[in-house]
Amino acid sequence: MAKVLCVMTGASYWTLKDGHRHPTGYWAEEFTAPYGVFTDAGHEITVATPGGVVPVVDTMSLEPRMAGGEETALRQEAVIESADELRRPISLKEVHLEDYAAVYYPGGHGPMEDLSVDPDSGALLRKALASGNPLGIVCHAPAALLATRDANGDTPFANYRVTGFCNEEEAGVGFADKAKWLLEDELKKLPTQYSRGPAWKPYTVVDRTLFTGQNPASSGPLAKEIVKALS
Repeated sequence: MAKVLCVMTGASYWTLKDGHRHPTGYWAEEFTAPYGVFTDAGHEITVATPGGVVPVVDTMSLEPRMAGGEETALRQEAVIESADELRRPISLKEVHLEDYAAVYYPGGHGPMEDLSVDPDSGALLRKALASGNPLGIVCHAPAALLATRDANGDTPFANYRVTGFCNEEEAGVGFADKAKWLLEDELKKLPTQYSRGPAWKPYTVVDRTLFTGQNPASSGPLAKEIVKALS
């Protein structure tokens, strides 16, 4: 059994370019699918957020039309309700990275608001990459890589092969023209070797110990890749 650190957004809204605060949080599937994969494999989960705030689920992600049907939505809701780890997160400042065999970042629009600029998350990501242990980041959570840049704009993630929520998918959910910036664009500027698969289909990229997934459907497959790496 290994311990997996699940770093989650503490944001409950995402500020759009017109100043509107769009209600958000983490995306249900991106927590529930990996949570099932990790716990079924016998691993222990610890949730960490900025300030240790209890993470908020994006209610849109539990709507049947977004979750892939009512049965799936109810199943995801049941996992969230039963996962006590969500109710007792630790603060990112309290994390001792050496206690964990892997780190996983689920997405949702929340990370665009807080983890993209959070210095504690940025420092944790730099240490996690240097540790040689698996580091998984999915969907919008690669926004957190923007906070790993130093005063000169340099990041240890430069030129790593990555994926993340693409511009086509952002347009598909109606936010491409409302966002202050788009994740695909910023990852390319970082710079990373960004690639993507078909919209909404599972697509994962592994480069050394960095595991990234494009969208919610990629979160379960990504977790399975991490479990393989831990075995």
